Amino acid sequence: MLDTEIKLMLEMRAPQWAFEISGEGRNFTIEVVSDDFEGLTRVKRQQVVYRLMTDEISDGTLHAITITALTAAEKLKRKGLGI
Repeated sequence: MLDTEIKLMLEMRAPQWAFEISGEGRNFTIEVVSDDFEGLTRVKRQQVVYRLMTDEISDGTLHAITITALTAAEKLKRKGLGI
């Protein structure tokens, strides 16, 4: 799959979230920004995002996925730090 295909798929499944995708083949890095993550642990946030791709992970279409799930405030803070 292409990163653009992954982004489109995720945007269709969670249109209220902002996605940045990089990678190719079956290995991708996904950054998700949403205030829905407020109060959730890092692991819980990742689990929520993984659920959007359950079928693709199960059938092997996607293999190695790295997820960073942030609130808008956390994203701004990282941007200010140059991350």
